[in-house]
Parts: sequence; structure tokens; C-alpha cells
Amino acid sequence: MTVELGILISISSVFIAGIGVLIAYLTYQSKKSNSTKSDTKESAELKAGVDYIRKGVDDIRIDLRANEKQMVALGERVTRIEESTKQAHKRIDKISPE
Repeated sequence: MTVELGILISISSVFIAGIGVLIAYLTYQSKKSNSTKSDTKESAELKAGVDYIRKGVDDIRIDLRANEKQMVALGERVTRIEESTKQAHKRIDKISPE
């Protein structure tokens, strides 16, 4: 009977160890799934943030181009006004006696 008892204890030990391995594997799979979900969520948030920054930079570039065009137009106007002022001074000099 001692042999049967030893065999019974051995078989139950193997069964309990198998259950432990099964629980460890299921826990690993669960954590792996949660980790993947967490990584996916963080990746999506990061991508959304980068897209938001990219859009902001694009808006700034558009504004900068518009400002450059305005500066060119303003420069042209200043040049015309300077030429007009120069012509006016010449006319005034001819009219006024020195």
C-alpha cells in the first residue's frame, strides 16, 4: 500500500504542477494582451500629438508665406513713395527761390 500511496502522491504532484504551469501561461497571455493594448493606446496618442504639431507647423508656414508676400508688397510701396518724394522735392526746389 505504500507504493500505491507514493504513486498517488507523485501523480497528484504532477497534476498540481501542471495546473501551476497552466495558470502561469494564462497570466502571461493576459499581461501580454494588456501590454499590447497599452502600447497601442500610447502609440495612437503619440501619433495624434505629432499630427497636431505637424498641422500647427504647416499653419505657421502658411502664415509666414503670407507675411513675406505682404513685406514684398510693402517694400514696393515704400520704394514708389520714396521715388515720388524725390520727384516732389525736385519740383519744390524749382519753385522756391534759394
